[in-house]
Amino acid sequence: MKRNLILIYGALSYAIFFMTFLYAIGFIGNLLVPVTIDGAPQVPFVQALLINLSLLVLFAVQHSLMARPFFKRWMTGWVPPAAERSTYVLASSVALIAVFSLWQPMGGVIWDIEHQALRCTIHGMFVSGWTLVLISTFLINHFDLFGLRQIWLNWRQQPYTALHFGTPWLYRVVRHPLYVGWLFAFWATPTMTVAHLVFALATTGYILGAIRLEEHDLMAAHPEYAEYRRRVPMLIPRLRRAERSRQAPVA
Repeated sequence: MKRNLILIYGALSYAIFFMTFLYAIGFIGNLLVPVTIDGAPQVPFVQALLINLSLLVLFAVQHSLMARPFFKRWMTGWVPPAAERSTYVLASSVALIAVFSLWQPMGGVIWDIEHQALRCTIHGMFVSGWTLVLISTFLINHFDLFGLRQIWLNWRQQPYTALHFGTPWLYRVVRHPLYVGWLFAFWATPTMTVAHLVFALATTGYILGAIRLEEHDLMAAHPEYAEYRRRVPMLIPRLRRAERSRQAPVA
């Protein structure tokens, strides 16, 4: 019975995450959802700014704190280990839902690109960013990342085994292609409003800070990560090295 409940809990947590992920695309891209990042201001500018920053800080604290090893150890004293990752996924989704539902438009336009071909190009970058996010999760095991592998093994009464450190495809180009995808998704817009800029700046700052915390944990868990970190750039590919590789003679 307990295994069945954990399986249902994990599946529901994933379903909520996936719906939240789809809503995020509409929220940031101003597409087909009731509340988006832009719109007519409803409250004074300073009040809107404080509300939006508070929501983003809430998400950042939840997302980073619950990902730390010490917090995971504490949480598994209250939550079955097989459901720990699903709980993290669910909490992150709830924090994002709070951002989406309570977000305040702020008015003002920073830039507005009118050239149609350029607008289409930027929209393509926006779509590419979300696609890169999804691809990156599957490269590092999407099902483990979002807790599905854990609940499935628990339901099958098989022991959980941690994933081995690896550098598949995009992870040989940059260390964090997942975050590169997020940055494209957050910044690629032909019309940048004040609210969107606040969101993009805050989330970019969070990503840069989260990378430091994440890599600290990775180096503690995987000694080989230090060498990987030395060889592979964080977010921007080393184009010169790639160019030299293409020009190198074939033996």
